[in-house]
Amino acid sequence: MIDAFEDHCWRDVIPEEVLDLYSHYKRPVTVGPQAALLAIDLYELAYQGGPRPVAEVSKTYPSSCGEYAWNAIEPTKRLFAAARAAGLPIIYTTSDTRPDSKPNSIRATRRNSIKTDPDVFAIRPEFAPVAGDIVITKQRASAFFGTPLIAHLTLLNVQTVIVCGESTSGCVRASTVDGYSYGFQMVMAEECCFDRSLISHKINLFDLHHKYANVMHTDDIVAHLDGLALKEAV
Repeated sequence: MIDAFEDHCWRDVIPEEVLDLYSHYKRPVTVGPQAALLAIDLYELAYQGGPRPVAEVSKTYPSSCGEYAWNAIEPTKRLFAAARAAGLPIIYTTSDTRPDSKPNSIRATRRNSIKTDPDVFAIRPEFAPVAGDIVITKQRASAFFGTPLIAHLTLLNVQTVIVCGESTSGCVRASTVDGYSYGFQMVMAEECCFDRSLISHKINLFDLHHKYANVMHTDDIVAHLDGLALKEAV
């Protein structure tokens, strides 16, 4: 019988002996109270080149997550719909492209920078912000670093942050660790997070799940949010 705590995408890459080493991390996994949805970098740049293998699209679009980004679209749409129905605050991040902010001087990673059209940092139409949503621009990987995110979450009385977006090993990881450090319960929607590398995606989810976050299947998060929406309707 598969252990529910470990019933996730990393089971095919994490050996049983390693799972045993991490067995003392097992705990009940829930969404938590007073949740908000944090959508990290769901911008056009990640989807360039279409739903093709990353090895193909990266030749032209080195920042694209290719098929992994596109595979996450439908589950992420369901997560957004459930969050909106439940009345959750929805917060987006994207890159700061303002010339006077000098975004090319302060980069999110050590990767070689490439000249990019600012339009590629627009949020994908499937997840377009609506009135009342919050869009935060950032220059580093973490959504918390040098941004007003913590102030918004505090004013909204948020205790739990549900995370989706990209990349799992980069901005998603950095934001999740910082959120945990600030005292929030961090929840990651497994099928709604993605990366350019599948192995990096899986190992980072494994590590975050055991140390800083509750990695949950999107269906389970949606079911929880649907329950909140029903309570609101009564």
